[in-house]
Amino acid sequence: MQTPATEEQRLVHRTIREFAREELRPHAAVWDREGRFPLELVPRLATLGLLGMTVPVEYGGSGLDAVTMATIIEALAWGDGGVTLSVAAHNSLCTGHIAAFGNEVQRRRFLPRLASGEALGAWCLTEPGAGSDAAAIKTRAERRGDRWVLNGTKVFVTNGSHAGIYVVMAVTAHGAGRKGITAFTVERGTPGLEIGRKEDKLGVRSSDTSEVHLADCEVPDEHLLGEAGDGYAQATRVLERGRIGIAAMAVGIGHAALDASLAYAQERTAYGRPIADLQAIQFMLADMATEMDAAWLLTEHAAELADRGQPFRRQASMAKLYASEAAARAASRAVQIHGGYGFTKDYPVERYYRDVKLCEIGEGTSEVQRAIISKSVLADSGR
Repeated sequence: MQTPATEEQRLVHRTIREFAREELRPHAAVWDREGRFPLELVPRLATLGLLGMTVPVEYGGSGLDAVTMATIIEALAWGDGGVTLSVAAHNSLCTGHIAAFGNEVQRRRFLPRLASGEALGAWCLTEPGAGSDAAAIKTRAERRGDRWVLNGTKVFVTNGSHAGIYVVMAVTAHGAGRKGITAFTVERGTPGLEIGRKEDKLGVRSSDTSEVHLADCEVPDEHLLGEAGDGYAQATRVLERGRIGIAAMAVGIGHAALDASLAYAQERTAYGRPIADLQAIQFMLADMATEMDAAWLLTEHAAELADRGQPFRRQASMAKLYASEAAARAASRAVQIHGGYGFTKDYPVERYYRDVKLCEIGEGTSEVQRAIISKSVLADSGR
């Protein structure tokens, strides 16, 4: 990884890498095997300020800039991709949504709880028939007096089983398309909010993913985020920042794959010498190192634009697209370098290979990113 820009960021990166080395890596295989998010880790994450990265200091958070947050996510993902996904979704999606679009009352009510780890956050957009086409959601919210009644099902909800605060997108104006979607906060324990099936996933298995059902779930009018009909536009902006986080997560997994391959190639012998002496292995390592550095530079650039308040949608999509696919190639090469052992659970590269696939899907598939990038490039060309 390219060295973080400032001394403070370098210190943060070293601190989180050490945390990942001591408290994530030794347990990652067990969490993966059990498909369990380690709730016992939440107080430690909160103490390190990792649950309030997007929360301003006045609400109990760390108030970090986007570059520092990306640096932290990369370091965490080097330790365990699943825990990182839960932390990233908590910060970028649920907490970030409330911080960006909540009013003062909502921020003071929810953000301190999220930053302290009293409540984990979940973000509910995807539905059984609405993934990349987010405007096709069917969950409804009908106004009854000063309350809203929500009905529908959300799927692939990160932290879904354990969250204390949910941000839910629902249709409030039928037939209005994107302009008819509104965002609400729903607290755990609200009648009608039910946790559904927990997903048995290919990878990032230490991140909890489940269905969330809303059956005549009533929330007060003050739980509406922003204005009615603003939900889709809000979600788009939230996802743009979330893509920077997924890019950083991909870089972290890719670096873990590279580090494991470097160590194995120098230990494993063939034909009487370490396989690191073989040009075929050297070329794979060279490609991995080059692509991971390039991926980080794209990620850092997108984060810098966000910090400067400049448009970064295209750059976030570029970072997410390239980093996720480059990290997938790195994980595949890592398995190849390990040979038969890479196909077993004796070495962590098998887990990296499974975990990194999520980065090509979550927060918008690679195909969605290519559509966003091409549209932007064509617009710049005057078409």
